Amino acid sequence: MNISEFQDFIRRNYYARDSERGTPGTFMWFVEEVGELSSALAGDDEYNKEEEFADVFAWLCTLANINDVDLEKAVQKYTVRGVDWFK
Repeated sequence: MNISEFQDFIRRNYYARDSERGTPGTFMWFVEEVGELSSALAGDDEYNKEEEFADVFAWLCTLANINDVDLEKAVQKYTVRGVDWFK
């Protein structure tokens, strides 16, 4: 499954509820998942790390969906156009 297929899967299954919640509420869920990922990274449970990475990615797709951002297109910043700079 590629990025756009996963983003579409998330849209088909969760868009109605997620769009009702809106960006601020959805962003709070995303941040909560990032916090859980942070905790998982501090531990040594590999399954939990995988699970939390998946949750963060799913919520990122949700945020992208309700803000009309195509993540596969967005990452072309790194993959197609190349990166001439870094922070």
